[in-house]
Amino acid sequence: MHRRLFCELSPLAYRISVEKNCALRTLRDGFSAERFPKLRMEAPLPALVCRHNSLIRRTLGRVDPVLQDNKAVNLALAAPKINGILIRPGETFSFWHLVGRPSTANGYRTGMVIANAQTGEAVGGGMCQFSNLIHWMVLHAPLTITEQHHHDQFDLFPDFGRQVPFGTGTSIFYNYLDYRFRNDTEQTYQLLVHTTPTHLCGELRTDAPLAVKYHIAAENERFVREDGVVYRCGEVYRTMVDKTTGNVLSRELLRRNHARVLYDTAGLEIMDR
Repeated sequence: MHRRLFCELSPLAYRISVEKNCALRTLRDGFSAERFPKLRMEAPLPALVCRHNSLIRRTLGRVDPVLQDNKAVNLALAAPKINGILIRPGETFSFWHLVGRPSTANGYRTGMVIANAQTGEAVGGGMCQFSNLIHWMVLHAPLTITEQHHHDQFDLFPDFGRQVPFGTGTSIFYNYLDYRFRNDTEQTYQLLVHTTPTHLCGELRTDAPLAVKYHIAAENERFVREDGVVYRCGEVYRTMVDKTTGNVLSRELLRRNHARVLYDTAGLEIMDR
C-alpha cells in the first residue's frame, strides 16, 4: 500500500511543502559560493553563438487555448528580467534568480504546467518554454550546465512543427527546480530575449567568435511497443566541430530517450519488441 507523502494530504499540506522547499533553496543559495550575474547591457555583444525562435501558441492536444494566451502574457513578463544579462567568467546563470516568483501579484496568469505525467494549471504556467529556449542555445556553447530537470519520461503530445529533438527540454518550478549553467570560459556571454505576438525569441552572444560550433541531433528515433505499452526511443548527440578545418573534435551523448507515449498512437509506425 502506497504511503501518502505529507504534501499529498491536502492542498494546505502541499502549499506548506512548496514553501518549505523554496525557503531551503533560498537558504542554500545564501550560503553558496556561487556568483550570480547582475550586470546587463542593452547593446548586443559582437559574436552570435546561437539564435532561436520558439512558437508560443502550439497545438497541444485538448489544452485550453486560454492557457496558451496566458502563457504568452507570462513569457512577456519574464523576458525583460533576463534580456541583456551578461554571464561573465565564473558566474552561474540562474533562471529563478533573475525572473523571481511568478505570482498573481507580479501580474502572472494561470497557464499550463506538466506534473505527474499529466497537464495541469498553475499561476505562471508556461515558463518551461523559456528555460527550454535558453537550454537549446546554451547547448551550442562551451558552457557548463549545472542544474537541469526533465519531464521527458513521458511523451505527452504528438509532434507539431518540432524544431528541436525530443529529450532536450527542461522542467522548472519556482524556485527549487531551477535551470542553471556556469561560465567556465574566459569569455563573457550575453542572453538577449524578447517576445512577439507569436514567438519567444532569443540570442546567445559572446565577446569574441568561437573557434568551434556545435550540432545537436536526434538519432535512431523510433516508437517501440513493450508489453503493450508504446515508448518513444532514441538518442540525442552533440557534436563539436572545428570551424576552420571542419574536423569533428568530440561527439557527446546528451540523452537516451525512453518515454512512454500518452496520446493516440494510431498513426504511428511502431516496432514490436
